[in-house]
Amino acid sequence: MLTIKLQRVGKKHQASFRLVVGEKRSKLNGRQVEYLGWYSPITDKAEFKKERILHWLKMGAQKTDTVHNLLVSQGIIEGKKIAVHKKAKTVTEAPAATPKG
Repeated sequence: MLTIKLQRVGKKHQASFRLVVGEKRSKLNGRQVEYLGWYSPITDKAEFKKERILHWLKMGAQKTDTVHNLLVSQGIIEGKKIAVHKKAKTVTEAPAATPKG
């Protein structure tokens, strides 16, 4: 299955990302099918190839949640953003152990 995902590039503590199409289970540093643009979270700038992204979505490629949020904020696709952050675990009380006997 093909997925549109972010591939990290750049130096330590200076992250920037490439938007790529690749096999979902392949390693990110491996070979990708196509390069679709870039995103820099430090400067909050991005440049995407809109036509190619829409082409791959029509062909059935899935997108990660973070990529979905970026595409919505850039106006390439319509929809609501997806909550990417992990939800805090709620502590549930275990029932009190009954003594045997």
